[in-house]
Amino acid sequence: MQAELAGLVWRASERTDQAFPLLPELTQFFPGQGLRRGTTLAITPGPGALSLLLATLAAASQAGSWCAVAGLPQLGIMAAKELGVVLDRLVLVPYPGAEWTAVTSILLDGFDLVAIAPAGRVAPSVRAQLAARVRQRNGSLIVLSAHGWEGAELTLTTENPVWYGPNHGRGRLRCREITINAKGRGSAGRPRSGTIALPSTCPNGEHTCGKPNRASEPRHLYAVGG
Repeated sequence: MQAELAGLVWRASERTDQAFPLLPELTQFFPGQGLRRGTTLAITPGPGALSLLLATLAAASQAGSWCAVAGLPQLGIMAAKELGVVLDRLVLVPYPGAEWTAVTSILLDGFDLVAIAPAGRVAPSVRAQLAARVRQRNGSLIVLSAHGWEGAELTLTTENPVWYGPNHGRGRLRCREITINAKGRGSAGRPRSGTIALPSTCPNGEHTCGKPNRASEPRHLYAVGG
């Protein structure tokens, strides 16, 4: 069985392309318009952050890369599909447990892109260990953490979510616009900001979410207290 799988799955370190592809709406936030191999991307938890994480995996999975997500039991399979992730190339580890560092290292050995959500602060020595593994395996690590991730090439934050879908009280939520802010180091040092819709097209494919036809313009929904 292992021999059969070896013939079907590319090891991350065997790929020669320099970056993983991204959905067109995300390229504006990344230097070189792709997610560079051997690097770490940090995403700060916030409105739309999980959707952004999944969208970052989408184009790579469509191009044949294998993706793994650990420590996010709330991740929805249908949401991943609507955002463009190829489910046949997605592996979930909802509860990696106390040995999440070892789990992450194992995932980096066999998957192109690995997304993790550490429960708390991570020691500098652990971050350095994982960064070295990412470079060695020529993959990419995506970290969703409220405590930041020193050493990440790029950090993305989200804000100002606006939902689209219901029209005059009818219909369902289809997508939302979010503003993304990007800052990093090296070639990613120039701050970038922009507003995108996730998913970029409604599930029925009728129009691009966030840019609806005026005749059927959906109302905006905002979170309220009370």
